[in-house]
Amino acid sequence: MSIADNKKAFHDYFIEEKFEAGLVLEGWEVKAIRAGRVQLKEAYVVVKNGAVYLIGCHISPLLTASTHIHPDPTRSRKLLLHAAEINKLIGKTERAGFTLVPLDMHFVKGRIKLEIGLAKGKKQHDKRAAEKDREWLREKQRMVRTATS
Repeated sequence: MSIADNKKAFHDYFIEEKFEAGLVLEGWEVKAIRAGRVQLKEAYVVVKNGAVYLIGCHISPLLTASTHIHPDPTRSRKLLLHAAEINKLIGKTERAGFTLVPLDMHFVKGRIKLEIGLAKGKKQHDKRAAEKDREWLREKQRMVRTATS
């Protein structure tokens, strides 16, 4: 079950490979995510000191959050991946010029997971070509619908 999507990532990048990672969250963050108060649009993923972090993900605290906790909505959150996956990501991002983008936040067996993508940036003409293909598919479906009616 999907919680939040990053549709902008598919528009701006070619997604080569996908990985599923766990998140290190605080209690108030889990409650806010379950309430759907998360935004991935401006978020990105970085590798620092052999660990992977989600930066810029905005989780709005609930109004009923405890008074002794001072929530930081955009703090860096550590991602949990296997060591082999982290090594692969380090190699691809440093040598091959790939970048890491968050794609989708979802539940798996009651746990919150983040799907990250190994991506290459699209040029402007690639974005235009993708838009043109989408428009053509829509037009084709309209033509088929009108022909069968």
